[in-house]
Amino acid sequence: MPTSSLRRDHDLIGKVLKAMESTVGMLRDGRRIPGPILSQVVDFSTNFTDVCHHGKEEGSLFPSLERAGMPRNAGPIAVMLADHERQREIAKRMDLASRRYAASGDPAELIAVMEEYVRHVTEHLWKENNRLFVMAEARLRHDAPRVERELREIEDARLGEIGKPRSHYEDLAEGLARHALGG
Repeated sequence: MPTSSLRRDHDLIGKVLKAMESTVGMLRDGRRIPGPILSQVVDFSTNFTDVCHHGKEEGSLFPSLERAGMPRNAGPIAVMLADHERQREIAKRMDLASRRYAASGDPAELIAVMEEYVRHVTEHLWKENNRLFVMAEARLRHDAPRVERELREIEDARLGEIGKPRSHYEDLAEGLARHALGG
């Protein structure tokens, strides 16, 4: 299936979103979140979600859908690209808010930005899982091996540029989930 790799990414991203929701709850309860935990959230959001996952979609899935007749500047691809830009903007603000929180101890801005990020990415994943990927699987079923190969190559290249393997981000997501549950 041409979206298998992307769906696995979504599962990992979903784990981190749940950990972020728990983190927001802890912040609301007045608990202090260590800087390294927030740095890991920002790293995952910036490098895995954006650089790697969005890189795979923008570098292979969307062009493949374009070749299959789906327009880039209208419809689902245009919506997904706009969502990616919005996610990047929110992630930048989350990085800044986490730095301000580390310096001041005031969680208000960080809570607001993390909630916005979780809400936005959750909605985005739903649109992809339940709309875009269904269309992609139908339109690309005859081209699936090429798309799957491209997605693997892009993931390897992007994570290679970052200098961290996928297993790093899988472990990071598990660690964030454990921290959020153990609080």
